[in-house]
Amino acid sequence: MGGFFGAASKNDCVTDVFFGTDFHSHLGTKRGGMTAYSEEKGFQRAIHSIENSPFRTKFEGDASGMEGKLCIGCISDSDPQPILVRSKFGIYGICNIGIINNYEELANELLNTDFSNFETMSSGMVNSSSLIGTLIAQKPTLVEGIRYAQEKITGTLSLALLTKDGIILARDKCGRLPIIIGKRDDGYCFSLESFAFQKLGYSTFKELEAGEIVMLTPDSCEILAEGSGNCKKVCSFLWTYYGYPNAVYEGVTVETMRTRNGQIMAEIDMENGTLPDVDYVCGVPDSGIPHAIGYSNRSGIPFARPFVKYTPTWARSFMPQNQNMRNHVAKMKLIPVHELIEGKKLLFVDDSIVRGTQMRETVEFLYENGAKEVHMRSACPPIMYGCKYLNFSRGNSDLDLIARQIIHEKEGEKGVEFILEYSNSRTERGKYLRDEICRRLKLTSLEFQSLEGTVRAIGLPESDLCTYCWTGKQ
Repeated sequence: MGGFFGAASKNDCVTDVFFGTDFHSHLGTKRGGMTAYSEEKGFQRAIHSIENSPFRTKFEGDASGMEGKLCIGCISDSDPQPILVRSKFGIYGICNIGIINNYEELANELLNTDFSNFETMSSGMVNSSSLIGTLIAQKPTLVEGIRYAQEKITGTLSLALLTKDGIILARDKCGRLPIIIGKRDDGYCFSLESFAFQKLGYSTFKELEAGEIVMLTPDSCEILAEGSGNCKKVCSFLWTYYGYPNAVYEGVTVETMRTRNGQIMAEIDMENGTLPDVDYVCGVPDSGIPHAIGYSNRSGIPFARPFVKYTPTWARSFMPQNQNMRNHVAKMKLIPVHELIEGKKLLFVDDSIVRGTQMRETVEFLYENGAKEVHMRSACPPIMYGCKYLNFSRGNSDLDLIARQIIHEKEGEKGVEFILEYSNSRTERGKYLRDEICRRLKLTSLEFQSLEGTVRAIGLPESDLCTYCWTGKQ
């Protein structure tokens, strides 16, 4: 998915952007980048791979060598960013977060008109920021160009442009990803994660509206274009999975939502008479833990950690690009606490069930270490569609998703017509889905949070949330 951070200050702000960008490392695994501007040195840029080494270690040297009162940084899950663009608007640095699903179509469209070449990566793919810059140049002003690019792109586009005069920010037109502005005595900053600038002494100034475009200078946050008003579809997974625990989006704190979500799941089990007789409630680390704490608090079943993750060398199990290596790393990281597993009946809460691969290995790991029963609660509804707006749960096919595999094997192509029935635990199809996942993953019992429960836990109107991966609807 990626994340970004930047600042416009009366003082040198490169160090702030170095730390602020680093605080977004949980959102991307491929590349990091920084671009600064000063009158003395002009534009300075550094980009490094962060697949096998964290952002901090790769950029400490660059940050000490850069200078500027304007600076942006980016954690990318795809392209090298930020890039420098020379256009009719002058030279600027640009980075984006989101996803462009129709980049090939757009690139070909531009190549067949007035443009003969693009910057490409070693894979031959067009750099997304290069494509965006070309689209922006189709219009007479930067603001009109940004609007045009967002309209032409199928997917999600939030971006930051570093010019000699300030930083232009544009939140994607449906607001799926946040951009939050911070303020300090010496200037302004922007961030996807609010806690990133709070640690640097900034306070929250405003959160951009969906589609809003602003310009940051050391003295002001100027609105260049109003937001899109009634169009807002914030990604629900920001709270369920993606976001860092102390992040705040649309006024809702991630940790608070997850704890409340677990409480709601326990209430539903208690109302339905499906609260299992277990020794402990446990969370699959890390994002499953607050959901589990909420479940434990509401159900009265003690919370415990039967295994911990060893993270000093492999902080993120999805770091390696090879799937076999990722699976192996995920397994190697789990360190059992034997006295909390042997002979125990355990209920685990995880943020989601996507393909089921890692969960299957986790369950096998627990049985190998003596667990008597393993029950599972998913903190969100069954994932039925690969995300087409961000990078979560993406794959070659929706049939990579365990829920869709099971539906397809039972119903064939027409199974998609019964998605809502399979999501509902009260229907025969819903019961079949849960029983089959239990069989495949060797679970004693399984339940999913409902869509209604998820919306209630977030506390925003359902109309303001993107729930595509569960319902197939924007």
